[in-house]
Amino acid sequence: MGSSLIVLVVLALFVIIVLFKTALVVPNQEAVVVERLGKFHAVMYAGFHILIPFIDAVSYRRSLKEDVLDVPKQTCITKDNVSVDIDGVLYLQVINPEKSAYGISDYMFGAVQLAQTALRSAIGKLELDRTFEERNTINQEVISALDAATAPWGIKVLRYEIRDITPPSGVMQAMEKQMRAEREKRALIAQSEGEMQARINMAEGAKAAAIAESEGKLQAMKNQAEGDAVLIRAVAQATADGLRLVGDEMRQEGGREAANLRIAENYIEQFGQLAKTNNTMILPTDLANLSGLVASLTSVIKPARPAD
Repeated sequence: MGSSLIVLVVLALFVIIVLFKTALVVPNQEAVVVERLGKFHAVMYAGFHILIPFIDAVSYRRSLKEDVLDVPKQTCITKDNVSVDIDGVLYLQVINPEKSAYGISDYMFGAVQLAQTALRSAIGKLELDRTFEERNTINQEVISALDAATAPWGIKVLRYEIRDITPPSGVMQAMEKQMRAEREKRALIAQSEGEMQARINMAEGAKAAAIAESEGKLQAMKNQAEGDAVLIRAVAQATADGLRLVGDEMRQEGGREAANLRIAENYIEQFGQLAKTNNTMILPTDLANLSGLVASLTSVIKPARPAD
């Protein structure tokens, strides 16, 4: 009985080992490289698989997810011979498990070393100032170099990002002084441009005001001249109408005698006013013959002669 029990236990253990060697469950987003008798046989992806015990063996397991690798900080020399410390982050993904298993012993280590080499090459082509401005260009250059080198490894480099660029302390102080001087320069330029624009605006305003004032004066003079012309025309028209009316009246019976009488009255009235305002007067020699004077005044306007 004891020996039979031992045999059953051994058989049970053998069955368990056979089942363990036979059944293979691959999780999602993973791949398994299977070798048969030490030679590559197949790549098995997510699911349940049956292996031949003691003949098939799982040699490599690969994650198909995107891997994030830290690229350690390293010292790079720029084109203008300045040493800078740069580190970054590398994103890659296995696209061919077979090549990643047999193309290189450690594809992650190899990718990091290639990234550092490509980064040193890219930084060596740029001056220090441009390394801060052209991060995207540097990243793309590193990715292009890695893509060409890692294709036989069955991996795909998705992204590379520079994390930090640290120049020496002396260079940092010089850059800060340069930036400060540049900011002060821009401030002075902006201030001078503002003052110049203010002067231009004031000059243009004064010019516009002078033009408006001169145009206003010109318009006023035109209006005054037009008003004077209208007034002169009105006075002339009224005078002409008055003379025409007087002429018409004088052609009436007794009109000439009435006009002569009016002239005589005005003469005597003005002579009287002259006597009031002046202490010294020059009197006509025939003042005694006042009746003759009046007679001569009343005959100033004579009838018109008939045309020949």
